[in-house]
Parts: sequence; structure tokens; C-alpha cells
Amino acid sequence: MFKNRAERFDAMVLEALEPIEERWGTELTELDLAVDLVPEIEQTDPDVRSWPPEVVEDMGVPLAQLVPAGVDRRGHPTRARIVLYRRPLEARSRDGVDLVELLHEALIEQVACYLGVEPGALDGGEEG
Repeated sequence: MFKNRAERFDAMVLEALEPIEERWGTELTELDLAVDLVPEIEQTDPDVRSWPPEVVEDMGVPLAQLVPAGVDRRGHPTRARIVLYRRPLEARSRDGVDLVELLHEALIEQVACYLGVEPGALDGGEEG
């Protein structure tokens, strides 16, 4: 079956997320996952080359962001979500295997931030 680039990326996201969901699925039921082509976020202080902890970045370019639960413009509650930025992630990967590993690392960082734990707790031995 032929898949376009976006569909292949989405499949790799699910592959990278699978081991995290297997161990931590119950804790992640209120967390959504989204993919955007490129980041549309700006640094809070353009003179400082750092991002808040909820942004995973590489050389100043956001790769993923945890958006906390909140309220949208219409006053409706929103769920927390991890947004993965496809183009920056693809640009930093040599091949599909490398991309899945990078996605897994970004997801580990974001899920850890969401759960308020160290990333090693997700990838290491502690179970939820």
C-alpha cells in the first residue's frame, strides 16, 4: 500500500509511541497527540536561546511541544497534547529507523514532562 510522506510519518509516530503506551497507557488517557508540519511558537525572549521545559528543541529549533490542558477561544476545555513537528524531525533523521528513535526520544521527554517525572523513569525501570 502506497503511503504519502505524512502518512509514513504518522505510522512512525505510532511505532515510537507504542512502547510508552504499553507501560504507561493508563496515565496517558487524558493526553492527545498531534502532528504539525512546522512549529508556530515563538520564544518568550528572542534574546535568549532557550525554550521552556515543555519544548523539546535541537539547536534552537522546536521538535515537539507539550501543550497543557486549558480553555480554547470559545471557552471550551481542551485536553493536554503533545505536538510533534514533522519537518524539523525529518530534517534531523538519516532514515526511517533514525526517525523512529528520534520520535521516541522526543515522546519520552514530553510524556515525562506531562507526568512530572524524569525521562529515565519512562525509558528505564520504573513502571506506572
